[in-house]
Amino acid sequence: MATFFGEVVVAPSRAGVDDDEAAEETLEDQEIRRELEKKREVDVLWSWRAGAAAQGAADEPISCSKLVVAVGHNAAAFLSSFILDSVCWEVVGVVKLWNEWCRTTNTTNVLPTDSFCLFYRLISDPTVLLCQCSCYVAEDQQFQWLEKVFGCMRKEGLQVTILSTCPVAEYKTQESTLTLPSPFLKALKTKEFKEPVCCPLLEQPNIVRDLPAAVLSYCQVWQIPAVLYQCYTDVIKLDTITVEAFKPLLSSEILKSLVKDTSESTKILKKLLTTNEAHNNIYI
Repeated sequence: MATFFGEVVVAPSRAGVDDDEAAEETLEDQEIRRELEKKREVDVLWSWRAGAAAQGAADEPISCSKLVVAVGHNAAAFLSSFILDSVCWEVVGVVKLWNEWCRTTNTTNVLPTDSFCLFYRLISDPTVLLCQCSCYVAEDQQFQWLEKVFGCMRKEGLQVTILSTCPVAEYKTQESTLTLPSPFLKALKTKEFKEPVCCPLLEQPNIVRDLPAAVLSYCQVWQIPAVLYQCYTDVIKLDTITVEAFKPLLSSEILKSLVKDTSESTKILKKLLTTNEAHNNIYI
């Protein structure tokens, strides 16, 4: 969890575990554990080196000036509607993972309800990357995700923007959450992020969780300028109002140069929602 108001680290404990009981793990148990660990490995498959002349260059870190990470269906739909354009962007990476809550698809042709994690590169400026992550990355998989994604990028000159959503019921305030104008945005940033933010900062004692918190914490440790924009909403499914709550970010320094013709954005968003509804009806 990331707060940057002051971190509390809980040391691992073996309380309640008998040494003899731990030693009694059978060979079969060990094999099952190894297989489960292997199954939970996170694989990041990059394709941006396709056509490169030097095979050895594939291991060299690439220059990346901007990375936008959208976590969750609504944040991903925001990028699809207002930023991504098949003419200007190309898929250069996919994350494959499995856990109790999701299994990513093996295709880049995804539905809004699919579990997926795709990386896009701006064709006119290959140093700009977008990530749409609609799959749940479990706590024990987050470190792998961070190491394998950021491990291939040069951290010098990198700036990161994270978009995510959260239930408004988790927002801590002295006021009643029933009177809050949901959805609304709050921001949390690293010390190195010096640009103006597009909404009020997240107040204490609020925290952020899961992959957005992991990415922001990673950037804090590596002194990478980063900002997280979290949308608090009372709708948990893909929703027009929640997606459009991110629109103030289109004027931010990192996104304003990436905005496509917004005249088609509403149409694209409606198409995403229609596809989502049709997909849900199949399983009702």
